[in-house]
Amino acid sequence: MIEMISTGIGWLGVCLCTLGYLLLSIKKLTPESWGFQILNITGGLCLLITAIIADDTPNAVANLLWASIGFYALTKGWRTRGTSGKD
Repeated sequence: MIEMISTGIGWLGVCLCTLGYLLLSIKKLTPESWGFQILNITGGLCLLITAIIADDTPNAVANLLWASIGFYALTKGWRTRGTSGKD
């Protein structure tokens, strides 16, 4: 049962990261957009969970970094918008 759930979480992560890249490539999202960063963060966390369950440390570290970079970009953008007075 846990393997089936892990696989589902992994596929969700793949879909979210791929969707983010697709939407960026066709210019429906920008690198600074919340939508792009949320897709990357959520996709990376899903893949992180799957990698941890599979005991795949290099993959887990890569996806932790992926999600962390997205979180950093999201919070950096939030702080920048908050200080400039623009939303």
